[in-house]
Formats: sequence, structure tokens, C-alpha cells
Amino acid sequence: MGERRTFANRYAISVRRVVASERTETADMQLGITLTFVAGAINAGGFLAVGQYTSHMSGIFSAMADNLALGAFGLVVLGLGAFVPFIVGAACSAMLINWGRRQRRGSQYALPLTLEAVLLLCFGIFGVIFRPTPESGLAAVPLLTFIMGLQNATVTKISGARMRTTHITGIVTDIGIELGKLFYWNRLASEPERPAVMADRRKLRLLSSLLGSFFAGGVLGALGFKYIGFLACVPLALLLLALVLPSLAQDMKPQR
Repeated sequence: MGERRTFANRYAISVRRVVASERTETADMQLGITLTFVAGAINAGGFLAVGQYTSHMSGIFSAMADNLALGAFGLVVLGLGAFVPFIVGAACSAMLINWGRRQRRGSQYALPLTLEAVLLLCFGIFGVIFRPTPESGLAAVPLLTFIMGLQNATVTKISGARMRTTHITGIVTDIGIELGKLFYWNRLASEPERPAVMADRRKLRLLSSLLGSFFAGGVLGALGFKYIGFLACVPLALLLLALVLPSLAQDMKPQR
């Protein structure tokens, strides 16, 4: 019994550090990799479920412009049904985090992740209970884009805009920039007025880890939806809950 209690305490302490209000570089990396994995799974698996990538706002917004020019106003409305919830999700994340911050809660970053976990759990259970139809698939798109906006804004605020979990274009661009610095040939000796071009190798490792995590999540998410359908959302929800519950429990304890 004592060993179990010790393990539980160590788990709670280590997990609370990942979503703590006071951030460290290690905690940012751990949280970023976890959330990028979840985002990749939702994005790829969600495509099999609803026939649309739900984190690709550039594509959705461009499609709205194309459809407006072609007079396909119904498709423009569908695009808005994906675009607007993403913004609302991001706004909701900011509201929850700022509320937690003003209330001096250590779980301020856990609040939007808890909401994301609950929504994913409901989405997975709903898909199992009710047989999916094309209509229900369309109704699921706003929910999934809301979740993506919620998560992306959360990790953006946590990392001070250094990381994104759904914006792979930005990650790949930053990797290209750092690679350009890495392979740059500094022919002239470094001088104060002409400092040598140096890559941020630590940042490059972080970005590469995020990219790999998104890809791994996409593969497993697609396989999950292919073989077990909407139930594939349940492990993702449980992963997030395992991440946030220790922080929520700590805040619920009476203050001494």
C-alpha cells in the first residue's frame, strides 16, 4: 500500500509540473509533444470520421474564398461552420486561462485541456451510441474545429507563442529557418559587427520532436478510426484527463 501511495504521489507531482502555471523548458516540451500527438490523431482520425481536416484553417479559409468566387454559397456557409468554431475555441481557452490566473489557480492551464478531454469523450461515446450519418458528420466538424482552436490557443499561451500544436506549416517553416542557419558557411571570422550565423539546436530538436509527434499521432489516429471508429477518441480523452486531474485535485484541496 505504501509503495502504491508513493508512486501515486510521484505521478501527481511530475504531471502537475507539466501543466503548472510556472513554466520550465522541459515542461513546455513535454506538454507540447503530448498535445501535438493528440492534435495529429484528431486531425487525421477526424478526416476518416467526417471527411475533413479540422485543424487546417488556411485550407478552409482558402476554400471559402474559392467557393464565394464560384457562387457556391452553401459551401461558404459550411466553411464558416468550421472556421468560426476554431476562433471561438481559441477565445474560450483564453477566457478559461485568464479566469484561472485571476483566481490564482495552479490549474489555470488544465482548465481548457479538461474541457477538451470532456468534449473528446462525448464525441467518442456519441459516435458509438448513435450510428454516424453524413448529417451527423457535418455536425461534428464544428465540434472538432472548436477543440483544435481550444488546444492551439492553450499551448500558444503556455509557451509564449513559441509552439503550436496544430499549425504544422509554422513548425516546418521554423525547422527550415534553423536548418538554413545550421548549414550556413561562416567564411569570415566572427566580429562584433558581423556575428556568426548560428542555429538554435535546442529549438531545432524541439520543432523536430513536435513534427514527429504530430505525424505519429496522425498515423495512430487514422488506424484507430479505421479499426474501432469513434472509440479512438476515448484513449485521447483519457490521456488528457491523466494529464490534468492531479492539478485539478490540488486546487480543490482546502487552503491552509
